[in-house]
Amino acid sequence: QVQLVESGGGLVQAGGSLRLSCAASGRSFSSYTMGWFRQAPGKEREFVAAISWSGSSTDYADSVKGRFTISRDNAKNTVYLQMNILKPEDTAVYFCAESTIYNSACSARELDKYNYWGQGTQVTVSS
Repeated sequence: QVQLVESGGGLVQAGGSLRLSCAASGRSFSSYTMGWFRQAPGKEREFVAAISWSGSSTDYADSVKGRFTISRDNAKNTVYLQMNILKPEDTAVYFCAESTIYNSACSARELDKYNYWGQGTQVTVSS
């Protein structure tokens, strides 16, 4: 079983940047596709980005494409989300998750493809 802990959230002005980190413990996550999701108040949790086990393949929601970058360091058991040109509509709790996709370049946007989740970190973007 893997435990995921997100960090790096906070309050930032529109146009600013934040870098989220997700550290895994319990076992290595290096063979699994990892994803970032977000949930704004009153809204459903939505896909943000995913990265394959090797980092060779990435996938982004249209709303963040060109502004956010997902990456991973398997030696550190950590996945990152660099968020640039932040907008007020990016305000949400951000969650990282480990998918059930093993040793594959495939992405996964559906929540039910992920079976381990972190507790989330709040990102607030002021206008």
